[in-house]
Amino acid sequence: MEIKQYELVLVNLNPTIGSEMKKTRPCVVISPNEMNKYLQTIVVAPLTSSSKPYPTRIELKQTKTKGWIVLDQIRTVDRVRIVKKLGNLTITEIETVKSVIMETYVE
Repeated sequence: MEIKQYELVLVNLNPTIGSEMKKTRPCVVISPNEMNKYLQTIVVAPLTSSSKPYPTRIELKQTKTKGWIVLDQIRTVDRVRIVKKLGNLTITEIETVKSVIMETYVE
């Protein structure tokens, strides 16, 4: 299955340890297409259905997928954990994700 950056995918995150997000849940693919094409691992940010307004959380309001993108819980998963594709982020959502990643992890 070809995985693209900023796609929404359903990922089985179990087993987890401690405060890591659990269950099978929607995630946003963060890793770039070049990595996704050649590596067996994919970098994702999970979604949660409820969140407080933290600076590292982005509200997502799509028809089929609602919730918060949790950029403080980015993780690398094997592609076998990806159950199916759910859709794509909008241009506006992508720009917001990029901005929060830059502000949180780069500067």
